[in-house]
Amino acid sequence: MSVELNYHDTGGEGTPLIVVHGLLGSADNWRSHVKLWQERWRVVAVDLRNHGRSPHADGMSYREMADDLLALMERLQIEKAHLLGHSMGGKVAITLARLAPARVASLIVADIAPQAYGHGHDAVFAGLRNLERGKPDNRRKADALLAEYVEDRATRLFLATNLERADNGELTLRLGLDQIEAGYDDIMQAPDGEGAYAGPSLVLRGAASHYVPDSALPRLKQVLPEARLVTLQAGHWLHAEQPEAFQAAVNEFLADQAS
Repeated sequence: MSVELNYHDTGGEGTPLIVVHGLLGSADNWRSHVKLWQERWRVVAVDLRNHGRSPHADGMSYREMADDLLALMERLQIEKAHLLGHSMGGKVAITLARLAPARVASLIVADIAPQAYGHGHDAVFAGLRNLERGKPDNRRKADALLAEYVEDRATRLFLATNLERADNGELTLRLGLDQIEAGYDDIMQAPDGEGAYAGPSLVLRGAASHYVPDSALPRLKQVLPEARLVTLQAGHWLHAEQPEAFQAAVNEFLADQAS
């Protein structure tokens, strides 16, 4: 059964751009980009299940998450959309494009390949669980609890975007962490669906990221045969590290679709 996703819709005319965040992210991470994109397009930024302000539910398979997104499109009466997904969100977007290609005007995939990946979030999950146990009442304490397991400050700042203040004054995680951990094996799998998405697509990768190495390009070409590949001088969070270059690449691609 699909989950009724939380979303932010800028309104506007034309084919909308739907933005899908990555693992442990949310629509909030994309606010600065959405602010600029909304000058040109209608933008719908979503919170996937167990993330942001969306409901918590069992199941983190790509088919389930793509079904959630399709259900949102039905609710908003969106017949066709440009899809932009980062990391896990990119796999959700690829899955939707494979399952319902007629609903996808174009596809933008940010720093992920259509393949399975090894586990790499043990320290992050341990840090988040430590934060839960510690019940911090301010962000300095929350950061200290995360730092016991997560050394990189940028990663800790990203994780801290999931904090919200409870009625008792404590900072709590709005993540469905139990469901995400239970579904982690599915999250690490390749996108669902079969065959290729033959529509227009753009793949953005970070030169300092290990997620889309050259060895992944043949598989990428099989699944997205029309893909335009752009490499930015950034790591995995390329939209945060190189926002202007990221914006420029997306804008050029979307402008080409409108011409």
